[in-house]
Amino acid sequence: MRIHAAYSHTVLTRVEADSLARLPAEDLLTPAQLLREEGKGRLVTFSPKVFIPLTKLCRDVCHYCTFAAPPRKGERAYMSADEVLDVARAGAAAGCREALFTLGDKPERRYRAAREELAELGCETTIEYLVRICRLVLDETGLLPHANPGVMTRDELAALREVTASQGIMLETASDRLSERGGPHFGSPDKRPAVRLETVRLAGELRIPFTTGILIGIGETREERIEALIAIRDLHEHYGHIQEVIVQNFRAKPGTKMAAAPEPSLDDHLWTIAVARLILPDEVSLQAPPNLAYDGFPRLLEAGINDWGGVSPVTIDHVNPEAPWPELERLEAATHAAGLELAARLPVYPEYVDSAWIDPKVMPRVLQAADSVGLAREGAWTPGADIPIPFVPRDALPVDTRDELGEEEIVRLFRARGGERDRVFAAADRLRREVNGNTVTYVVTRNIQYTNVCYFKCGFCAFSKGKLAENLRGPAYLTPLDEIVRRVEEAWERGAVEVCLQGGIHPAFDGDYYLSVVRAIKDAVPGIHVHAFSALEIWQGAATLGVPLADYLARLRAEGLSSLPGTAAEVLDDDVRRVICPDKVTTDQWLEVHGTAHGLGLRSNNTIMFGHVDGAASWARHLLRVREQQRSSGGFTEFVPLPFVHMEAPMYLKGLARRGPTFGEFLLMHAVGRLALHPWITNVQVSWVKAGPDGVAAALRAGVNDLGGTLMNESISRAAGAEFGQEMPPERMEAMIRAAGRVPRQRTTQYGEPDPERVATSFGAAPLAEPLNPPVDTSALRRPKILVRPGLAVA
Repeated sequence: MRIHAAYSHTVLTRVEADSLARLPAEDLLTPAQLLREEGKGRLVTFSPKVFIPLTKLCRDVCHYCTFAAPPRKGERAYMSADEVLDVARAGAAAGCREALFTLGDKPERRYRAAREELAELGCETTIEYLVRICRLVLDETGLLPHANPGVMTRDELAALREVTASQGIMLETASDRLSERGGPHFGSPDKRPAVRLETVRLAGELRIPFTTGILIGIGETREERIEALIAIRDLHEHYGHIQEVIVQNFRAKPGTKMAAAPEPSLDDHLWTIAVARLILPDEVSLQAPPNLAYDGFPRLLEAGINDWGGVSPVTIDHVNPEAPWPELERLEAATHAAGLELAARLPVYPEYVDSAWIDPKVMPRVLQAADSVGLAREGAWTPGADIPIPFVPRDALPVDTRDELGEEEIVRLFRARGGERDRVFAAADRLRREVNGNTVTYVVTRNIQYTNVCYFKCGFCAFSKGKLAENLRGPAYLTPLDEIVRRVEEAWERGAVEVCLQGGIHPAFDGDYYLSVVRAIKDAVPGIHVHAFSALEIWQGAATLGVPLADYLARLRAEGLSSLPGTAAEVLDDDVRRVICPDKVTTDQWLEVHGTAHGLGLRSNNTIMFGHVDGAASWARHLLRVREQQRSSGGFTEFVPLPFVHMEAPMYLKGLARRGPTFGEFLLMHAVGRLALHPWITNVQVSWVKAGPDGVAAALRAGVNDLGGTLMNESISRAAGAEFGQEMPPERMEAMIRAAGRVPRQRTTQYGEPDPERVATSFGAAPLAEPLNPPVDTSALRRPKILVRPGLAVA
């Protein structure tokens, strides 16, 4: 057998695979480990779950099974809905993500008790009742059902697809010999390999993320194990739906016909796992139950597994009640000892977190539970929510980032976990210290969102108000010019050096409107820095006047515009933009606006709004486009990550987006941004509105050196559901910075030193007057001849 074929991803022929039967396990372990690392990286997963045995009745009589039992007088045949929900709710409270339904195969075909109880429940079959219960658990608890009810028809699989994230059936063996008289499957019609393989095949036709596997040590030969693995491989290569294969070892149980049968040795188990890794495609995950290896479970990693299976803090393994799951701490220790990282997953693997594989009614629940990779979210933290942060960056040796990072390296950093993630934070923090020292800056500013009316329909925006404004946060408004000027004057009196203006794109706005706003502000308060208008507003203003971008930006600058905010960038990856904001400026248009502004001497910053339908690859592309632009035009002052606040966002409410980034992803965006943009952009800002004080403190240990503005009336994040207030006055800002062991310093928009008089005025400022936001229908603006939609024009 040419073992080198494993290294080159060559698909083993049947002859080559059969030749593995003659090799010892020790010859196969290293190739298996290398294949695991090439296909799955250094991440080992597990699924935090509850085990729900909906019924233990089964028409089959497998000779090794203690799970199945005949009806008992006075006992129900099926768990009730309330019993199931009690278990599921306990699991949800304990942080589980999966509800594993394991049950006997078609008990109604053998037992009258099953048929009678199903009739009382208004069901004809066990599968019909299972569908009802899965839907209940999904709706009431958010746990994602994974169903293992045995052999199924196409219609049964399709019905379960509508209420589960994934399904499975153990093939166990491809040998008909084991179903003959004297074999472990004699008298068990559902254990015939052909009918089980047909269930796996039908699941592929229906695009169901599927789990299967083999059971070793029940009398099969090594060649028969290989035959089963090749049968699984062939189905996956045709349909692409096998998300994981389990290599489970037989354990003899008292009271069964096989109580005295010999169990497979650990060496035999390792051999089989390694052979499975060599035969199966790289993308298929490989699992072995740790509880069935007892204290020897850490050695399973030597054979190439990348998953520990389901582990429950709430329920036992009802199929193997004598074998408790190892504590999570032991799993983590064993994984780390092998130089690998442990991560929780969902019942559906990351590769299948996609609408092509998951029913539309289930997908929203999957997205709620998933992180950007498709694994389980770490903790309950979400941007803008007043929830304790799940961890603080630990001191660690930094990763080596001396060379400029490319897309592949940036993606890997974004996917870092555990100790590797701590090293990324440490590298960013060290670079921050070298470049910025221990000073943390902030600017005294006022945000003015002059209208919440917008004719663009961005899926992430809860600020914009359309015809259904009454269903959102407050009525539609348009702030008159004299009120804008009053707020600027008030901000100046409170020590502000900057006013930041952005708003929705009112259908009556044209380029002259933005010019009039800047003109009015500078006439009233000449000393204020006007930091205004997103790339979309600039593009729309120029287009409505029919003038080139450079000419329009020059006119804005002549009226007193000082710099541009970097908003409307969202994620600079058009594949993402087509989903979340298809009619806004494209990536190239956004960069053109800022490049043109830089050429005219107008500085700007860069933002990224992340944690919705995006991921590490799109984040990397964003950073690379920003770095490329900065090399060319040099006008970006800072990088500002803005985590997606999901609570009131339309695309989240429609079940189309995640719940913002996890806390780990939130910190990584700041840290990786620092590393990837160095030395071209040297300031990294954290949004205190979205992070909260504890999140800010953690971000300061992950490469951040700036806290942005005091704001004095921030409303966009509040409209999306953020809970951290609308102003952070200098007294609180500096207390927060000092509490983190850093030195606070006020700055100007472009990181200069503000006038000492401005700084002194900013402390002890008077309370803000109530802002005036009159209803939009009082406006006398007239709609321009065209509504500019730059993204659609390009598409």
